[in-house]
Amino acid sequence: MPAGLALVIVLGAIGVRSDAQIAVLILVVIVSLVFDYTNGFHDAANAIATSVSTRALTPRAALLMAAVMNMVGALLGTEVAKTISEVIEPPDGLHGLTVVAAGVLGAITWNLITWFFGLPSSSSHALIGGVVGAGLASASLVHWQTVVDKVAVPMVVSPIVGFVLAYLVMIAILWIFRRAHPGKVSRRFRIAQTLSAASMALGHGLQDAQKTMGIIVLALVTTGHSDGEGVPLWVILSCAGALSLGTYAGGWRIMRTLGRKVIELDPPKGFAAEATASVVLYAAAYIWHAPISTTHTITSAIMGVGATKRLSAVRWGVAGNIVVAWILTMPAAALVAAVVYWLVHAFGA
Repeated sequence: MPAGLALVIVLGAIGVRSDAQIAVLILVVIVSLVFDYTNGFHDAANAIATSVSTRALTPRAALLMAAVMNMVGALLGTEVAKTISEVIEPPDGLHGLTVVAAGVLGAITWNLITWFFGLPSSSSHALIGGVVGAGLASASLVHWQTVVDKVAVPMVVSPIVGFVLAYLVMIAILWIFRRAHPGKVSRRFRIAQTLSAASMALGHGLQDAQKTMGIIVLALVTTGHSDGEGVPLWVILSCAGALSLGTYAGGWRIMRTLGRKVIELDPPKGFAAEATASVVLYAAAYIWHAPISTTHTITSAIMGVGATKRLSAVRWGVAGNIVVAWILTMPAAALVAAVVYWLVHAFGA
C-alpha cells in the first residue's frame, strides 16, 4: 500500500499530460486488481470455511474448487459492476483517477487490517466506503440515492434475511430427517456440502469480482476510454483471474473464525448455511443489482443455523466482534481513502 501511494503521488506530481494520465490509469487498474486479489484471500473463507470445518472437503481441495467457481461466477453478469461505477461522479482526467485510486487504497488497507486480526469484515463495503470517502474529500458528486438504495439498505437487510432463512431451512432439515440415523444423515450432507460450497463460491465470484470491474470502468469513464454502458471483456477476465488467484492463496485466519469460533458446525448445518447464503447472493445480483457482502451473508446464515440448537450455541462474543467490524468498515475505509486523497492531492497539486 505505501508503494502504491508513493507511485500515485509521484505520477500525480508530473502534471496533466496525457502520458502521465495513461500511466496513472494503468496504475489504478493494477491497484484495483491488487484489491481484487486481497478480496479473494480475505473472503475465501466465505465459501469454504463451513465445508472445511465439517471435513466435507480438505482445505486445499476446497480452495481449488472455490477458485474455479469464483472464476466462473465472475463471468455470469455485470449489473453489480454498473451499480458500483455509479456510486460517485469524480472529475475528469488525472484528478478523477487520483480519487478512484485513493478509494481503492483505502479499501485495501482496511482489508489487510481485518485480515490480520481474523475478522470477516466486508471487502465490498470497504471498497464502497473507500470510494465514497475519496469522493467526499475531493468534493466529487456522490450519488447518495444509489448508496442508500443499493448499498445501505441491502447491507442491513441481507444479514437479517440470511439469519432468518437459514434458521427456517435448518428447522426444515431437522424435521424432515428427525427419524433418520444421524450417521447416515451426516454422510449424505457431507456430500451435499460439496455442491452447496460450490454454489457459495459461484455467488462470491458473481458478486465480488464485479465490484472491482465497476471501479475499473469508473476509471475508464473518467479518462474518456469508456462510456460506462458496458464492461470490456479484458476487464471481466482480469478481475475474474485476480479474484481466483487470491482465493487460492487462502484466508486461513478468517476461515478459523467462521468455521469454528462462531458455532460448532456439522454437515447439515454447513449445508443449510451455504445453500441459504447462495440464494441471497444470487437474488441480490440478478434481481436488485445490489453489491451485498458475501461475508455478512454467510456469517449471519451460520448464526441462524446455530440458533436452532439453542441461542447459547452461538458464541455471541465472537459474533459481537464481527458486528463491530461490520459497522466500522465503511467509515474506516472512507477515512483512510480521504487521508490518501489529501496526501496525493497535496503533493500532486
